[in-house]
Amino acid sequence: MDTLRCVVARVTFRNDENGWTVLRVKAKGFEEPQTVVGSMGAINVGAVIAAKGEWKTDSKYGRQFSIHEYEEIIPATVSGIEKYLGSGLIKGVGPKYAGRIVKIFGADTLDVIEETPEKLIEVPGLGQKRAEMIISAWREQKEIKNIMLFLQDHGVGSALAYRIFGEFGADSISIAKENPYRLTDVRGIGFKTADIIAMNMGFDSESAYRIRSGIAYTLSECSNDGHCFMRRADLEKKAAEILEIKRSKLDGKIDDMLLTHDLILEPPDCLYIPPLFFSENGTARRLRAIISRAAVIPDTGDLISRIEAANDIRYDDVQQGAIRMALESKAMILTGGPGTGKTTTVKGIIGVYHAAGLRVLLAAPTGRAAKRLTETTGMSAKTIHRLLEAKPPNGYQKNEDNKLGGDVLIVDEASMIDILLMYNLLKAVPDEMRLIFVGDADQLPSVGPGNVLRDMIESDAVPVVKLTRIFRQAMESRIVRNAHKINRGELPDLSNGKNTDFFFAEQKDNSAIPATIVNLCAARLPRFFKVKPTDIQVLCPMQRGENGSQNLNVLLQNALNHSRISIHRGGIEFRQGDKVMQIKNNYDKEVWNGDIGVITGIDINDKCISVSFDGAVPVLYDISELDELVLAYATTVHKAQGSEYDIVILPMTEQHYVMLQRNLLYTGITRARKAVVLVGTEEAIAMAVNNNKVGKRNTGLAARLKRRE
Repeated sequence: MDTLRCVVARVTFRNDENGWTVLRVKAKGFEEPQTVVGSMGAINVGAVIAAKGEWKTDSKYGRQFSIHEYEEIIPATVSGIEKYLGSGLIKGVGPKYAGRIVKIFGADTLDVIEETPEKLIEVPGLGQKRAEMIISAWREQKEIKNIMLFLQDHGVGSALAYRIFGEFGADSISIAKENPYRLTDVRGIGFKTADIIAMNMGFDSESAYRIRSGIAYTLSECSNDGHCFMRRADLEKKAAEILEIKRSKLDGKIDDMLLTHDLILEPPDCLYIPPLFFSENGTARRLRAIISRAAVIPDTGDLISRIEAANDIRYDDVQQGAIRMALESKAMILTGGPGTGKTTTVKGIIGVYHAAGLRVLLAAPTGRAAKRLTETTGMSAKTIHRLLEAKPPNGYQKNEDNKLGGDVLIVDEASMIDILLMYNLLKAVPDEMRLIFVGDADQLPSVGPGNVLRDMIESDAVPVVKLTRIFRQAMESRIVRNAHKINRGELPDLSNGKNTDFFFAEQKDNSAIPATIVNLCAARLPRFFKVKPTDIQVLCPMQRGENGSQNLNVLLQNALNHSRISIHRGGIEFRQGDKVMQIKNNYDKEVWNGDIGVITGIDINDKCISVSFDGAVPVLYDISELDELVLAYATTVHKAQGSEYDIVILPMTEQHYVMLQRNLLYTGITRARKAVVLVGTEEAIAMAVNNNKVGKRNTGLAARLKRRE
């Protein structure tokens, strides 16, 4: 192997998921900057690295040095130290403060931080608080570097070291040595990665740790596909394949896990991990307890008439039946497609509840769904997490010991609720509270495990009202008409025209679809509909591929945002003015998974950005928190559940055949308020319409509710 000693001049690209990094470096013996590629830990500008690898010539990018292993060397020169400190390595230190620190301590700077950090307060303007931040961050960096070296020594790239440290802290290495399979507790580290570490450490392929972890991993993968349990024979077969051992080796280990309650058996042969078993069982138990309490029946006829008169409206027979059921039942489900009057009916239900003197709470699974519920009802709605006062790591503050106040809880977009969230919600609902779930069961199911809304409907344990009549005003929308046609298994009307809200841009060349979408977003649609490009949302069946959300985001960013003020993190360039999406719940910032905002400011020196969500006061993100954000010019249909956008563009190509399903297309087009544009081929659209094989999820909620135990 060749050896290269170099100084990092620029981090061109970095993928935090796998550590793949592209660097431009100044290397000894070369006049021009060189390109270095490979899986690495977090490398900062100014770092000195000694790398072993080989020179290769890429057909697209030219000559590159491909790293096999490397060591980071602390810089020795004053200018190198200043670049090193100011590169984002330490929270609280940007180029400005790095310059001040080096000006005071010169070549001894790193020794001062390491050995006598109390001297940092001598730096003008630094202050005690920032000095403490620097000291803490420096110690953390040392721990992380030790973890990186440990992983590297055992044949695994160290890109996930930060996550390991975040989970286990200073105990990371000792935990990995004792049982490397515990690393699967860290987001982004699966069984296979932990298995590589274990094998390199000399663990036996049939060790108890490995087999138990493999069984748990198999069930975890199953839950990622929406299942709550696996049948024993299926679990044994799949786990044996993953572990590459004989099925006979699993029998005793599964029984051991049952004895230690790491697995739970639901006779005759359904195996659960404990959280899913208790959530499913608890959801059924809580629903039965709520439903069993008698409901007071007000004078429904008089109340409905008063609401109709007050709002100058006339409810049809089905809507009146829904309102009566809401008053007469302790729990109910209101379902129906677009244009069938769900919102009008919900407003009527709220009206009669208020007229009857009942206190109503409103909630939805996501921030955008809660905001839309607030807009349509005129009442304040909260996310379920916010309603339950979620405060990790302490859990939900509203629970079985601290119930919700109020007389009625109405939950919108119920199809999005997985079994874990539903159980936590029902634990906080008092037995005497009325409960109404509103949703469209034909949409995509929850991303998490379970199929709660469908299971409740199937069980017949909860009264259901399905709205089917499409109201005249809604019938004028081809979006609504086509949504119902798709749901019936019929091809949508793809004829275009000026007086329609549903368009089809045929493009048989898959590689030309991205350019077509960029042109629609940047020019044609804003000009035709008199909207801003940011009012247009591209929804993709998948993340990957040339027509996936990841590639389209880069193309749309380059077309729509030419700001030169930017910051890089995890292979993503964030520019001032970018449209971004939060991809995990952040309870401290009160920003929720799926929330879309705009970057309103970037501080290059302090390595932080400000994001305004729906026009609210901007939220501050440190560079270390930017893995919670992604570009949102394009996103997946799954991420768009519960949201609405003025204009939606859907790429429809056979390349996405794995995801082309009727409920995905139906969900995608029903996210649009003003217009939908399908870009692609009629064949792909037909493929989606004809594929109604909604993946059967292994769930037991319907059966538990039917048993009425």
